[in-house]
Amino acid sequence: MYDPVLLQVSTFEVTIVGLFVLVLAIVTVWQMVRIVDAYDKEALTVFGEYRGLIEPGINFVPPFVSRTYPFDMRTQTMDVPRQEAITRDNSPVTADAVVYLRVMDAKKAFLEVEDYKTAVSNLAQTTLRAVIGDMELDETLNKRQEINARIRKELDEPTDEWGVRVESVEVREVNPSPEVQNAMEQQTGAERRRRATILEAQGERRSAVEKAEGDKQSNIIRAQGEKQSQILEAQGDAISTVLRAKSAESMGERAIIDKGMDTLEAIGQGESTTFVIPQELTSLVGRYGKHLTGSDVEADGQQLDSLQFDAETRELVGLDDIKEILGEIDRAAEMDVEELEQQAKAVKDGASNAASAGHVEEETND
Repeated sequence: MYDPVLLQVSTFEVTIVGLFVLVLAIVTVWQMVRIVDAYDKEALTVFGEYRGLIEPGINFVPPFVSRTYPFDMRTQTMDVPRQEAITRDNSPVTADAVVYLRVMDAKKAFLEVEDYKTAVSNLAQTTLRAVIGDMELDETLNKRQEINARIRKELDEPTDEWGVRVESVEVREVNPSPEVQNAMEQQTGAERRRRATILEAQGERRSAVEKAEGDKQSNIIRAQGEKQSQILEAQGDAISTVLRAKSAESMGERAIIDKGMDTLEAIGQGESTTFVIPQELTSLVGRYGKHLTGSDVEADGQQLDSLQFDAETRELVGLDDIKEILGEIDRAAEMDVEELEQQAKAVKDGASNAASAGHVEEETND
C-alpha cells in the first residue's frame, strides 16, 4: 500500500512541473512570433549576428537568442536646434531649421551608423552654421531657398551611405542680434521716410506740371478767342464800310440825278430858245442809265468786292448774305422806273429842240 502523504507530494510536484512547462511554452511562443507594422521594418540578429530584415506581418524567429531593431520607413520630421553663427560680414545671427528625412535602406541604417537620427541632426547643425557663415547678413534674410538648397546638398552624400535620404530642409528663422535689429529698423524707417518725401515731391511736381499745362491751354484758348473776336470785328467793320459806301454811292447817284432833272426842268421853262448843254449832263444821263441796271461804284478803277473769309467765319457773320443786303439797299434807292423813263425822254426832247434852235440861229446869222 502507498503512503498517502507521499502520494500527495508527488501530485503537487507534477502540477508544478506542468505549470512550468506551460509557462515555458507560452514564453517560447511569444519569443518566436514577431508582428511588424505595415510602416516598419525590423533588423534581426541571432546570437548577435545580422540575419536580415523582417517584413511587415507575422514572422517567426528563433526564441531567446534573437533580437530585432525596428525602423520607421515613413518620412520623419527632425528639428535642428537653434544655432548661433557669424555671417561673412561679421554679423551675429541665430537660426534653426527642420529636416525631413526617410530611411531608404534599413540594413545600412542598422549597420553603417549607430543612430541615424542623431547623426543627421548633428550634421545638419554644422552644415547650417557653415552655410550662414559663407553668406552676408542681407543674403541670409532674403535667400532662404538658397540656404535650404545648399544644406540639402551638403547632407545628401553622407546620408546616402547611411541608407537615409534627406527629402527637404527648411530654415524656419534667421534672427540677427538685437543691436543689428535696431539698426535695421532705423534704416527701414529712414528709407520709408525718404520714399515718402520723394513721392510727395513727385506729387507736387506733377500737380505743378498739370496746373501749368492747364494755364497754357487756357491762355491758348483765350488768345484764339481774342484773335477770332478781332477777326470778326474787323470783318464786321469791313462789311459795314462796304455797305455804307454802297449806300452812299447809291444815294449820291440819286441826288445828282434829281438835281440834274430839276436843272433841266428849269432850263426848259426859260424863254431862251438856245440851250447849251454841258458835257456833265451827258455823263449824268449815262449814269442814269447805269443806275437802272446797277451801281457803277468803283475804287481806283476797280469794283469793290467783298473780302474773302473762311467758311466758318462767313457762316458766323452771314457774309454770304451780303448780296441780299446790297440788293435790298439798291431796291430801296431805286426810283420809279416809269418816272425815270419819262424824265429821260423829256431831257432827250429838250436836248433835240435846243440843238435845232441853235442850228436855225446859225443859219440866220449867216
